[in-house]
Amino acid sequence: MLPTLLAGTAVAAAAAVTAGYQSMAPTGQWYGRTFTGVAHGSKQLALTYDDGPNDPHTYRLLEVLARHNVHATFFLIGQFVRQRPEIAREIVKAGHVVGNHTFTHPLLTLKLAAEVHKELSDCNAALADALGRTPSIFRPPFGGRRPAVLRVARELGLEPIMWNVTGYDWDAPPAAVIEKKVSSRINGGNVILLHDGGHKQMGADRSQTVLATDHLIARYKSEQYEFVTIQQMMEQKRSPLEIRT
Repeated sequence: MLPTLLAGTAVAAAAAVTAGYQSMAPTGQWYGRTFTGVAHGSKQLALTYDDGPNDPHTYRLLEVLARHNVHATFFLIGQFVRQRPEIAREIVKAGHVVGNHTFTHPLLTLKLAAEVHKELSDCNAALADALGRTPSIFRPPFGGRRPAVLRVARELGLEPIMWNVTGYDWDAPPAAVIEKKVSSRINGGNVILLHDGGHKQMGADRSQTVLATDHLIARYKSEQYEFVTIQQMMEQKRSPLEIRT
């Protein structure tokens, strides 16, 4: 009896660990469909930036993107949009795409559906006030989601967007480290996660991400890659998503 009980406990524990992993894993699809990129071998790459708007580094990033004639996707935190709506307007004016990254950047897996709804709705309202329109895409903070999170997002007309490459730049490592992390996973059709801000406060130092962006664009343009927005990548995709777990 004891071995059977122990085996059952071990299976339950493994299932719990797997379920927890899938709720945070960027390419996990257990809890609902999310967009993570297109098939390997595509010559498209999508640069995405979380946690802005952020002064001064969002501005500096916009300068780099403009110099390379590249458009990216920015997932903005509503409370920072309230603080600095003019930065959000500059992002859109430059031709980039803006998405919802909640109002205060909580871990949504720990929130009730009503709380998730308020986070997304309040961010939508901040973006509407700043830009005159609401976004159509959403990225959960920390990648945390469960079925209720994705359901609420879609009820609000928001398509959940994840990623399959990251520069692990949230703790501001040197640009060379960010570049190495990104380049080690590039195989075409990738959605790349970087950060132009920090979720705790305005003014986070993202100078190394800005520098890494400059180098990464130059490198992959020289290899004939095209940088596109999330919408452009989604529009050109007509075959089923490639799900990488």
